[in-house]
Amino acid sequence: MPELPDVEGFRNVLQSCAQGRVVRRVEVRDTGVLHGVGARQLREALEGRRVTGTERHGKWLLARTGGPTLLLHFGMTGRLLCAHPDDPAEPHDRVLFTVARDRQLRYRDQRKLQGLWLAHDESDVVRLLAGQGPDALTVDRAEFEAALASHRGRLKAVLIDQSVLAGLGNLLADEILWRARLRPGTPADALTAPESRRLYTEMRRTLRPAVAAGRVPPRDTWLTGHRDTPDPHCPRCHTALRRTRVGGRTTVWCPGCQAAPSDTGRR
Repeated sequence: MPELPDVEGFRNVLQSCAQGRVVRRVEVRDTGVLHGVGARQLREALEGRRVTGTERHGKWLLARTGGPTLLLHFGMTGRLLCAHPDDPAEPHDRVLFTVARDRQLRYRDQRKLQGLWLAHDESDVVRLLAGQGPDALTVDRAEFEAALASHRGRLKAVLIDQSVLAGLGNLLADEILWRARLRPGTPADALTAPESRRLYTEMRRTLRPAVAAGRVPPRDTWLTGHRDTPDPHCPRCHTALRRTRVGGRTTVWCPGCQAAPSDTGRR
């Protein structure tokens, strides 16, 4: 599933491919990815408009035009790429935006779990993003700690709840909790002040290189680099990793170095 680093990568694609250029043609090949707008409405709203800016909030991507704003969400399998208009369309290319003779922005999505929305003005943008918490990349520590302290759920479930904190998904949450030495099932409102600070610090330390890579990188020194191996072991303490389910998601963690809430001598 695309998470914050992936969507930031898609923002870079959008920016390099389309920003400053006029949308010459919108081709909707599958209306199943459109939400609250029809193919004709989308064409009429965007064709002839210049892409003036790009923004990301959590897993949402915004393309500004100085008028209507296009919002994109990538669900489980969505992605954004820049192609040549003459390149054959792939089966899962759902909407094509031609922005130059040699540039075409393509929204590609196999499972179509999310898609595209059109905001006619800023109030529409605010309405569409109203359920989102603060962005995980830009949230300050005080806001982060307050958000966690106000929820009683298990820590991982709270971290991936987009209404609490926007942008974190399964891989990032597991990686951050492993780095912070906290178990995924720890009650979010039971963290001590040092644990909350450590969690925030490790989130920042994880997001920076992940954003640079455009993904959660499967490095040997990261939990992500070991979670899918046949016999996964912790790259830090070499304990066998465990798999459980938290918040309905497969969760990988280390029983050797991720402290339980009842542990004494917290690390």
